[in-house]
Amino acid sequence: MKVRYFLDTDTAFVEFTDNDVAETREIGENIYVDLDRQGNLVSMTIEHARTNARLQEFSYQEVASQAESRRTTA
Repeated sequence: MKVRYFLDTDTAFVEFTDNDVAETREIGENIYVDLDRQGNLVSMTIEHARTNARLQEFSYQEVASQAESRRTTA
């Protein structure tokens, strides 16, 4: 996954896969998703990201499932 923020246009772009985009849908005001031919999510664009996504701060956290946590601590 790649996340890009374009300061000059206040746009956030989140790319989940590098599949070809077959369709773009507006799912909310200033929020668009790109789908591949099978309807899978390819990417998401958020315009006016500081307001719409409260993008003053970005963090990433990977959380293991409880089953995975038990395997690694056993």
